[in-house]
Amino acid sequence: MATGRTHRPATRSRGIPEATVARLPLYLRALNALSERSVPTVSSEELAAAAGVNSAKLRKDFSYLGSYGTRGVGYDVEYLVYQISRELGLTQDWPVVIIGIGNLGAALANYGGFASRGFRVAALIDADPAMAGKPVAGIPVQHTDDLEKIIKDNGVSIGVIATPAGAAQQVCDRLVAAGVTSILNFAPTVLSVPDGVDVRKVDLSIELQILAFHEQRKAGEESAAGDGALPAAAARADRENRESGENREPRGGAAGQGPDGDVPAVMPA
Repeated sequence: MATGRTHRPATRSRGIPEATVARLPLYLRALNALSERSVPTVSSEELAAAAGVNSAKLRKDFSYLGSYGTRGVGYDVEYLVYQISRELGLTQDWPVVIIGIGNLGAALANYGGFASRGFRVAALIDADPAMAGKPVAGIPVQHTDDLEKIIKDNGVSIGVIATPAGAAQQVCDRLVAAGVTSILNFAPTVLSVPDGVDVRKVDLSIELQILAFHEQRKAGEESAAGDGALPAAAARADRENRESGENREPRGGAAGQGPDGDVPAVMPA
């Protein structure tokens, strides 16, 4: 089987927008679930709902793959799985190294979804000498002193950083110098990389903070409603009434004049 460093897929991915690329794994996950249930075809509406997008966006995304489905039938599930897998480069073997085998790194090493999606954990690496040789997920941990050799021997082009923040940039620099061109960063820090190196950042604390923001906003809205604030519809009706009063022609004179012809009879609210 080809390795990630020596055989890159001949795809049209350069012409696919980044937003579409980001949605392809969502479609693939939904399609794999359908495949496991032996569902032969799926409509754009059904697949869009399963992936959490609207059907028009899905059809546009699939047009970049050259897949338009069949009217009245939908999309062939197995063929779409193949198309998207090929476009994402998952029809080959991608050796991956994980650096930093603490709680998070060990959890990633034990994650069974890598192998089923075309990624092979080639090595686990840690700076702690006490970890050297210790098996995690059946793979012996190796010391960071051997990082460059490990990358070369395994043809690695994807590195996963799960180290503390303070060590992440140094590890990143060594990975790049050794030829790694794609990095998945779990460390809570921003990495600096040269052109040609792709970094994807996963920060669980940031995602939780965003959720906390939405929870706080919902709590504030509920509190305002509980304090007797006008519902949106009532507030809108009140505003419309006041605006219609401002534009109403006063009695006893032309619009905009009071009985004496100079003072508006209806003052703006």
